[in-house]
Amino acid sequence: MFERDFSRFGFIVAMLVVVLAVFFSPKLVFNYDFEHFFSTDDPELLFYNAHRDRFENDNDYLLVALGRGNGDVFDPDFLDAALKVEKGIRELDRVREVISLLELEEPLLGNFGVRNRRVLEWGGKGSLEKSKSRVMDDPNWQANLISEDGKFILMLVLHEENIAKEDGDDLYLKISEVLTQSPIAEIHTAGKIKAQGEFVDLLQTEFATFLAISFILVMVWLYIVYRKVWAILLPLFILSTGMFLALTVLLLSGGQLDVLLVMQPPILLIIGLSGMIHFLTFYFSLIKEGMAKEKAIISTFSQLGIAVFLTSITTSLGFLSLYLTQIPSLKNFGLYTGIGVLIMFIAIILIMPYALYLLPSPVKQKRQTNEHWFFGLRNSYQWVLNNRAFIHFGFVLLSLFSVYGFASIKTDGYLLDNLPDDHGLIQDFRFFDERFGGSKPLEIHLEVGGIAETLMEYEVLKEINKVGGFLQKHFETGFLVSPVTRVMAGNKAQNQGNPKAFDFPTEGQFDRLKPRLEKLMEKDPMPILTPDWRKGRISSRMPDIGSHKGGELYAQLEEFIANEIDEGLLRVNITGTSYLIDRSHNAITEQLIKGLGIAFGIVAIIAGILFRSWRMSFIALLPNVIPLLWLGGVMNLLGLDFKLSMSIIFAVAFGIAVDDSIHFMAKLRLILGKGNGLLYATKRTFFTTGKAIILTTLVLASGFLVLTLSSFEITFYTGFLIALALIFALLADLLWLPLLLAPMHKVWDQKFKGRFQGKPGDSSR
Repeated sequence: MFERDFSRFGFIVAMLVVVLAVFFSPKLVFNYDFEHFFSTDDPELLFYNAHRDRFENDNDYLLVALGRGNGDVFDPDFLDAALKVEKGIRELDRVREVISLLELEEPLLGNFGVRNRRVLEWGGKGSLEKSKSRVMDDPNWQANLISEDGKFILMLVLHEENIAKEDGDDLYLKISEVLTQSPIAEIHTAGKIKAQGEFVDLLQTEFATFLAISFILVMVWLYIVYRKVWAILLPLFILSTGMFLALTVLLLSGGQLDVLLVMQPPILLIIGLSGMIHFLTFYFSLIKEGMAKEKAIISTFSQLGIAVFLTSITTSLGFLSLYLTQIPSLKNFGLYTGIGVLIMFIAIILIMPYALYLLPSPVKQKRQTNEHWFFGLRNSYQWVLNNRAFIHFGFVLLSLFSVYGFASIKTDGYLLDNLPDDHGLIQDFRFFDERFGGSKPLEIHLEVGGIAETLMEYEVLKEINKVGGFLQKHFETGFLVSPVTRVMAGNKAQNQGNPKAFDFPTEGQFDRLKPRLEKLMEKDPMPILTPDWRKGRISSRMPDIGSHKGGELYAQLEEFIANEIDEGLLRVNITGTSYLIDRSHNAITEQLIKGLGIAFGIVAIIAGILFRSWRMSFIALLPNVIPLLWLGGVMNLLGLDFKLSMSIIFAVAFGIAVDDSIHFMAKLRLILGKGNGLLYATKRTFFTTGKAIILTTLVLASGFLVLTLSSFEITFYTGFLIALALIFALLADLLWLPLLLAPMHKVWDQKFKGRFQGKPGDSSR
C-alpha cells in the first residue's frame, strides 16, 4: 500500500487539495459571543427568546460612568461637559436611546393635568442645589443613574438589538472617540460591545503568539531528536499543511475562532508532531538496522499506521465528545478540533511516505542498542515488578483521594472569568458592581394570573412588589424597573415630586393615580408592559456573583414564588441572558459525563476488537481513568471550580492520554501475534514502546505548557492541567498497566495463545 507509485499518488492528491484550499480559503474570522455559551436544549432558551421578542434584549446596552475625579458631580462645568457627551453619543448611528439624569424629565401631577420637570437643573440661581437635594434623597436614582456618594453619573446607552460584532466594534470606537474628546476626568465603561471587542483583540494577539511559539517548539524538539535539516523541514511542512487544511475546513463551514478554537492550531501542531515522531523514529531505527530504504518506508507505515490511526481516532473522540454537549462554543471546539486531528493524520499519511522516497536515505549503521534507554527501561521494569504492592496501593489510594476531591469541586462560573483579575475589563465591570448595583443583567418575566385582567391591578401590583422586595434584599440589586416602580414614580408625581413619595401607594392613592397611569407611561424609555398590560418584566442589574451562588439565589427565588406569590394573580418566571449562562454552567457536568461515557465506550470497543477479549478491553481503559480522577484531585487542591470552559480539559485529556495505552496495547498485540506469551510480550512492549511513550509525552506536555503563557484563564489551565494529565497517563501506562496485565497471562496463554500466530508482526525490538 505504501509502495513508491501509490505514495506518489497520495502526495499528488494532497498537493491538489492544498492548492484548492489556498484558492477558496477565506480570511480568519475572530468572534466572542456570550450567547454561544447558552445551552441550546434548555427549554428556558425558548422562553427567553419569546420574552425578548415582546420587550428587548436584556444586555444590549453600554454603561458609561462619568466622574469629576474629586468632589461630586454637581458642578455646572462638569454637567455641561457630560451633557455634551450624551448628545454626542445619542447622535451616533445604532444608538436607540441614552438614559441619564442630564436630560431626564419626571412628571408632576396637578389639578390641571401632567407637567414635566427636569430632574437636574443647573442653569438658574440655586437650581443646582435644589436638584442635588432632590436627586440624592430619591431612591429611584440612587445606585441607578447616580452613585450613592454622588461622585459618578451613569449613562445607559441602549444600542441596536442583536448588533453584529463588526457593527458593535464600530459603535464602541465612535463612543470612545466622543469620550476621549471630553475634558471629563474619570470615565468607566462596561457592556457587551466593549467586552466582545476586547476579547477579540486578545484572541487575535494570542492566536499569533501561540502559533509562533508552537512552531518554534516543534523545531526545537525535532532538532533535539533528529539533528537533521530535512527531518526538521519535512515535519514542519506536513504539520503546517494539516493545520492549514483544518483551519480552511473550519472557515469554509462558517466557523469562527473564539476563545476556545483559538487554541486549535497549537493543539493540532503538537498532536501531529507526536505522530510524526512515532513514524520517523521507527523509520530511522529500521535504516540503522540495515534495512533498505524502500522496505523501511513500507514497514514503517504498514506496522505503525494502524496504531497511529487508532490514537488519532481516540484523540478525535475525546474532542468530539464535546459535541454531545448543548453549548455551541463547546460543540464547535469539539467538532472542528476532532476533525482537525483526523485531517492532520491524513496529511501525514498522504505526504510523508513519498517525501521520504524523495529524500536521501539516512546513513546506514550497524544495529546499536541505546544503552542509556535500554538499561533505564530495564531497571524501571524490574523496579515495577519488585514493588507491585506499593504501586497498586499507591494508585488506588491516590485515586480514592481524587474521587473525594472530585466530588468536592463546586460548579461555578462568571461572565468574564476567562480574564485575569487585574485585567482592565474586569476592573471596569467590578466598578459598576460596586457603584451602580451591578453590571450583569437580571430579568424576570411577569404574566397576569387567571383571576386578574391586567398587571396594573392593585392586588397584582402588590404581588409584583413582593418579588421586587425579594430581589433587592437577596440579589442586592441597586434599582428595579418594573410596573411597580412606574406606579411608585406616579405616586411621587401626584405628590409634587416629593422623593419620600417614591413608595408603594396605598389603595386610595392608587385609585386616584390609576386613570392617569397610561398617560404617565407614554414616554417610558424602556418597554415594561405589553400593549394589553397582561405581560411585563422586572429588569435590573446585579453583581456578577458567579453561577454557584446565583444558582442558590435562583432556587430561593423560585421557592419564594411558589410559596408567597398568588399564582391566580401573578405568574413569575426567571429569564434573561445571565440566567441562561448560569444554567449552562450548572448543567455542563452531566453533559460532559455523557459525552465521556460514549467516548469510553467506543475506545473499549476498539480495544475489544484488537484483542477479542472484554477483560483486555477493561484493562486497557482502567489506566485512562487515572488522569481524569487525578485531575479532579489537583483541581480541588488548587481551589479551582468546574465551569463551562474547564469542561474541555477532561475531554481533551482523555482523548490524548489514551494514546499511550493504544500504542502500548497495539505493540503488545503485534508481539503476541508472533506466538509469544503475555508476560514476555508485556516485558518486550515495555522496552520497545517505553522510549516512544516518554518522548511523545514530553513533546505533548511541553506543547500544552505553551498555553500557560495566555492571558485567558481557560487557556492557561487547559495547558497546565492537560500537561499534568499526560504525565499522569505516562505513570499509569508504564507503572500500573504492566501490573494489571500480569494476572491475565494464564487466561491469555491458555485461551488465546496461537490464535494470533501467523498474523503480521514486527521484530521484537
